[in-house]
Amino acid sequence: MINTSENRTVVEIHGCVVCAKLYNILVVYTPEGKLLDCTVTSPGGHIVPDESRPLVVCDSHTKVEIESATNRRQSSRGKELGHEQEDD
Repeated sequence: MINTSENRTVVEIHGCVVCAKLYNILVVYTPEGKLLDCTVTSPGGHIVPDESRPLVVCDSHTKVEIESATNRRQSSRGKELGHEQEDD
């Protein structure tokens, strides 16, 4: 059983991964800072499942647009992580 009193709930603003329109998101993190759950509280958007960070998209975007944007994001994030590892 998860002890919810130890979890941290915050409201964050995130941009749509396709067009960058801003949405309010209610996010729950574990005491260690790991993403537990999230939901969009602004109308017109929804969460794209991702284990490491909250991602939001407009309801109007197609599945192809969303997949393309999330693939680009993962690719650029992988490059960023690669650079960080090189610096260590």
